[in-house]
Amino acid sequence: MTAAGLAVPEKGQLAGVFDVLPRPWASHILSPVPSTSKQFNTAPARSLHQRMDALNRANMVRSQRAALKAELKRGGVGIRDVLAAPPEYLLTAKVLDVLMAAPKCGRVKSAKIIEQCRISPSKTVGGLSDRQRTELLAFFGG
Repeated sequence: MTAAGLAVPEKGQLAGVFDVLPRPWASHILSPVPSTSKQFNTAPARSLHQRMDALNRANMVRSQRAALKAELKRGGVGIRDVLAAPPEYLLTAKVLDVLMAAPKCGRVKSAKIIEQCRISPSKTVGGLSDRQRTELLAFFGG
């Protein structure tokens, strides 16, 4: 007992003390998970062969994108050509990332460009509308 009349737990007795303290930030942890027969947020089961194929495709896309970005940086290919007719492996890349690979176009300038063209920062190259693609091409001299 302390002078205030509160019980002070002995060493090793703190494990149960914190279980009764209110933690509004942890209410999602303490709430019971509804038991349903269907789980909607789980991915379908894949065989080892399917997972390896997906991994190989993803690695190939990453290496192709890296090569294209290096060519953009080097000036071997123009940003305008890439945006006008993007290769298939670039369709799922973010527009912001592609713009940042262009010479003299860093994060700030790329963000200003997509803001001027009214494009979301999370927009992919394949998801560009005709208007957005036209505005981007016009920005880069087309």
